[in-house]
Amino acid sequence: MDISVGIFLLVASFIGSFIQRVCGFGFGIFIMTILPHLLTTLQEATALSGFLSLIQSSVVLAFTYKHLNIKNLIGIFVVFCITSFFAIKLIETTDTDNLKIILGCVLIILAVYFLLFSNKINVKPTIKWQFPLGSLSGFMGGLFGMHGPAAVIYFLSSEKTKESYLAVAQAYFVATNIYMSAIRAGNGFVTSEVGIGLLWALPGIFVGITIGKKVFNKINSSILKKIIYFYMILAGIILIV
Repeated sequence: MDISVGIFLLVASFIGSFIQRVCGFGFGIFIMTILPHLLTTLQEATALSGFLSLIQSSVVLAFTYKHLNIKNLIGIFVVFCITSFFAIKLIETTDTDNLKIILGCVLIILAVYFLLFSNKINVKPTIKWQFPLGSLSGFMGGLFGMHGPAAVIYFLSSEKTKESYLAVAQAYFVATNIYMSAIRAGNGFVTSEVGIGLLWALPGIFVGITIGKKVFNKINSSILKKIIYFYMILAGIILIV
């Protein structure tokens, strides 16, 4: 791997980690706008994104686990596992361009809806919400390494404090990335290039987490929700274009 590519990975990982530490998600969205242009294949890009997201979320969870509501995690994780398994299989044989546009539009619609009506929506940890949002998260994660937005809509609306939201979201990302990384490794997506890229990116992750934590602590919950929903709209646009 060229030094210039390694530096790009370092900087991109810093920015992605900062975004995720502030918003609770977003690392995969940001990093996947860059990795496909730096690595040889999309499969390698999603594999590296998954490993980096796993490390980033694990570090944050280590400091926030006391706020974790594990009951709010299990149902949506089970749904995710089923849908992401088939999505990862699809990436080997399917042209994902049109599907990416559809998923981007769905994400924008969801983000706008929750941005406008979040105060009137009562999201509870039931299968009514876990199934559709977990399924969307699974497909987006398996195909594009961007499984955060749909799950975040669920966690952000069903958790009562920003601290509990951050903890359960990071626990979800740890569990889902372990699962997806194992499947990708089994399918041969993990290569030496992925390992080298991981080493380049690690310092950026830790610096991004450190700075992002200071910003998160100063933001109140209502402003945080608006930032997250606007970032989801941006994520949808990224998928479309």
